[in-house]
Formats: sequence, C-alpha cells, structure tokens
Amino acid sequence: MGRPKGSKNKKTFHYWTEEEKKYLAEVTSGRGYLEITEMMTAKFNLDYTKTQIAGAIKRYGLNTGRTGRFEKGHVPFNKGTKGLTSANKTSFKKGNVPHTYLPIGSESVTRDGYTIVKVSDEGTRNQQWRPKHRLIWEKHHGPVPDGYAIVFGDGDKTNLSIDNLILVSRSQLSVMNTKKLIKNDVELTQAGANIAQLMLAINKAKKKK
Repeated sequence: MGRPKGSKNKKTFHYWTEEEKKYLAEVTSGRGYLEITEMMTAKFNLDYTKTQIAGAIKRYGLNTGRTGRFEKGHVPFNKGTKGLTSANKTSFKKGNVPHTYLPIGSESVTRDGYTIVKVSDEGTRNQQWRPKHRLIWEKHHGPVPDGYAIVFGDGDKTNLSIDNLILVSRSQLSVMNTKKLIKNDVELTQAGANIAQLMLAINKAKKKK
C-alpha cells in the first residue's frame, strides 16, 4: 500500500478508500504517472510508488493519455509552489546554487493546506520535504506505523499542537470519512476514531461466525 513517509520499503496490500479513488480519477486526465504520484502523495501523505499508481489507473479504467514521463515542455503540478521544486545538492555545482534554493528547515504549504518542512537536500522531493504534523507526532511517539495516518482532531491543518494530532489506522480513517466522524472538536474526533474501531471489530467478529 501507499506507506506513511519514512517507513521501510516493505510491500503491504493497499486498500484504496473511496476518497483516494475519487481524487485519483480527478487528477489522472492529462497527467503522467510521476506527476499523479506526487499529487497523491501530497494529498494523502503516503509514499505511493509510480507502479502502484499505474496499477490503480489501469484497474479502475482511468486514462491519462500520457506516457508517465515528464516530456519536453511538461510543467509539474507544483511549479510556482514555494520550496517544492528546489534542486537537490547533487544537481548543481558548488558556488552555483539557484536562487530558488531553500535551506534545510524551510517550511512551505502545499496546495491542500498541509505545512511541510525541508529535512534534506538529497533524494526525491518526498524525501526532501515531510509533513510537519507527522514530524511533530514522531518527535513525541516515534515513527508512524505502516498502515496508519495522522488526522487533525479539530479539522484545522494549521493547528499543529501534539494534542490535536490523532493516530488512526487506514481502515479507521476510511470508516471515519465514510461516516463523517472527523469533527471540528478534538474530543469528538477521538470519539469518532473509537467508534470506527468498534465498527471494524464488530464487522470482523461477524465474518468469523
């Protein structure tokens, strides 16, 4: 599945939520696989691979009309977004740093409203930049486990207080989105996460009968 950023390169089955399928359908037309992968990763904070995206597009009968490569004249979706297209330090010589370069520790905001932080000059864009709310959660609790995500308790992506960050499984998140259990109040959203977990447990028990 798409993995939480920073997790090990371990293959796991990815259950595509309706929200993911809908967004994938919205961004597929006219874009290559690499660009779609970047957009999905920015949207859901998971490390999707180009192979996963290509497989999902084929499986759900979508059509990009593209080869998946950044062809001559192609403009990435994040062009003009501060910090997201910075070159890594292996792509320019010493003394020839582009004016767009941003140092480690710089922050930017994605088109979906997530604050991201530059943590490295090397690697892919997703390795150079990480969501700030995940960094904060990991500082207090350690790496986000495979198959889990962080939700904002009050629904406010700018509220990065550790008390506002709730760890939920992807299965819980799917139920919470479907049942509209993510509220604008931390306690209500936490209750929603508990309800989602209970519903999953009940469904699992029914299947065993």
